[in-house]
Amino acid sequence: MRLLEIITKRVLITTVLIIIQFTWFILFLMKLTSYSAWISAGFSTLSIIIVLYIIGKEEDVAYKIGWITLILALPLFGGLFYVFFGNAGPSKRVQFRLNKEHEKLMEFMNVDESVLKEIGDIDERAMGTCRYLQNKSTYPAYKNTAATYYPLGELMYSDMLKELEEAKHFIFLEYFIIDKGEMWEGILEILTRKAAEGVDVRLIYDDIGSIFVLPRSFCRELRKRGIKCMAFNQFKPLISLFMNNRDHRKIMVIDGHTAFNGGINLADEYINKINKYGHWKDTGVRLKGDAAWSFTSMFLEMWNAFHKNSDNLESFKPNYCAENTFKSDGYIQPYADSPLDHETVGENIYIEILAQAKRYVYIFTPYLIVDSQMRSALCMAAKRGVDVRIVTPGIPDKKIVNRLTRSNYPPLLNAGVKIYEYTAGFIHAKSYVCDDQYAVVGTVNMDYRSMHLHFECGTFLYRSASIMDLKQDALDTVKNSREVKSRDCRQGLFGKLFDAVLRIFAPLC
Repeated sequence: MRLLEIITKRVLITTVLIIIQFTWFILFLMKLTSYSAWISAGFSTLSIIIVLYIIGKEEDVAYKIGWITLILALPLFGGLFYVFFGNAGPSKRVQFRLNKEHEKLMEFMNVDESVLKEIGDIDERAMGTCRYLQNKSTYPAYKNTAATYYPLGELMYSDMLKELEEAKHFIFLEYFIIDKGEMWEGILEILTRKAAEGVDVRLIYDDIGSIFVLPRSFCRELRKRGIKCMAFNQFKPLISLFMNNRDHRKIMVIDGHTAFNGGINLADEYINKINKYGHWKDTGVRLKGDAAWSFTSMFLEMWNAFHKNSDNLESFKPNYCAENTFKSDGYIQPYADSPLDHETVGENIYIEILAQAKRYVYIFTPYLIVDSQMRSALCMAAKRGVDVRIVTPGIPDKKIVNRLTRSNYPPLLNAGVKIYEYTAGFIHAKSYVCDDQYAVVGTVNMDYRSMHLHFECGTFLYRSASIMDLKQDALDTVKNSREVKSRDCRQGLFGKLFDAVLRIFAPLC
């Protein structure tokens, strides 16, 4: 029985089919090129044309270098590899659907320009940052919103359950990973009960993100409970080619007035019920008030792009009366990052924080796989005298990725950036805090996939009381971490060469 369960497990079947697909592709090319020198010459010419095409494209330099190196290493097949697997963007069909829904939802955004003016009266540079997010992510800055920062997943989970219990109209969830266990079962019990009460409950999860832990029947199981469910960009072996663009967001919205965001997925390691890699350190934020509408809009855009429905979008906006209007806690600006717009919003907001920092920037990130722009911003801030501190995992989740992370340490350390490794376990948080004024809590890792390929989201905070909570958490975490020194990063010749190869191909993985 156990053997049958292993054989029929979805991930095993998927892996076998991927291997068959890739092997068939290689054998086909080898067979084809063996027929004629002219065909071989044609493939070689195609590779040269593809290299010239890549050089001319408006794409990240590291991504270009990775593909050009691969094509040079495989001159016969490299060009065709790029044709089939080098598309860094979603399909035209997906782009059309999402863009159409985005335009529709923007009619309900109701941007209040007076909020930007208020921020400008305090600090024109801060206003410029918020205006950038509004123009490029299309989500505005808000007042009338209270923010709560969570230094651990288990603390946020406790409040998630309380807020879910209060739901009266709708519950929207959008997550990269869902895994069966205590965390998910606690949420599922409430979702099932609320759906039975008539609450509109909807769930989006990323198919690849959860492919190792969820059965193919997951959506059917939820629909039987009255929960509407969608697997984003579902993987179809032998058919799917474009698997790069994943839904990496983590969003929970209740009744349009309460939203949760951060790095915390719905699995037991995120609340330390199981210890995969020591203590799991993650961060999140809860918004109560007007800013929750932006996360409602992000969810509805993704949902409606793939569903025929007759939703009245206005009905999802909460109506506040005078006595329950939320008080302002500084300025809160949710934002989305999409591979559709060719604007690296997630990376640019990190660079912008570093550029305007005067005293300090403290950073949590699970992966430190940065491009030249991000590296320059980190180094320049440190060289200006800004106290730049980065906390990465002490116990990695992926050894090869951790080696790639550590290969990026030397130039940062030489510039004066301080790097710490969280000795108790794994850091999964994606957070910045700067000068007691600015902070970001979200889903954007400091790696190529998050910054260029995935659908991501985050929360930008300006002059919110929760910023000081994040600062204190960063200082406490640094105390429980080991500082990395230059001597810890010494490598022999072969080690340096291996790290160089990893950095070249990192954007392609």
